[in-house]
Amino acid sequence: MSTTVQEEIWEILHRLAVRSEETDRIVQETSQQMKETDRIVKETSQQMKETDRKMKETDRKMKETDRKMKETDRKLKEVTTAIGRLGNRLGQFVEEMVRPTVVRLFQERGIEVHQVHSRLDVERDGDAMEIDMLVVNTTDAILVEAKSELRIDDIKEHIERLARFKKLCPQYAGFRVMGAVAAMVVSEEAARHAYRQGLFVLGQRGDTMVIRNDAKFQPRIW
Repeated sequence: MSTTVQEEIWEILHRLAVRSEETDRIVQETSQQMKETDRIVKETSQQMKETDRKMKETDRKMKETDRKMKETDRKLKEVTTAIGRLGNRLGQFVEEMVRPTVVRLFQERGIEVHQVHSRLDVERDGDAMEIDMLVVNTTDAILVEAKSELRIDDIKEHIERLARFKKLCPQYAGFRVMGAVAAMVVSEEAARHAYRQGLFVLGQRGDTMVIRNDAKFQPRIW
């Protein structure tokens, strides 16, 4: 074999060896990349599982929170209903305290009392109102609103009630209509506001009810 041929063969073998090494390196790098990819896939899968677990846990907590909120809402409604019933009972209790004394109290203020009507429901032409107590004689009618605790809003509502009274009860059109508020608890603020609005203020003193308006008070006439 000639020298030239031998050199060509060696050159070819050398190139093959170099290519083999390069191929082996590429294979190793590819294998390493595949391992890294596999690791990333496994980590991603684990993260997705953890995320899914957290989402399920969050969903469970939200459902539990929703259940507790519904339970709290139910209890609040029960408490509100109970307070409303208690308020009604206390209002009725105040009415029972006021009723035996209104004749004396208003007669002491120079107003004769012939009749005392309790818990009147009035309705006419699509309008309606409830009157806790109506005190009347031949010329006067006094609407008494009874509360466990007197608030400014109660006074405002009673003023509106007085303004509508003659329309709903035309049989009293020629009467002098006056207003009074009665309560177990009457703050100074509420008492002053009712006084300025021309209302009699009946409050508890000891075991009895008294009119808190002074002798200079002039009731408003509707």
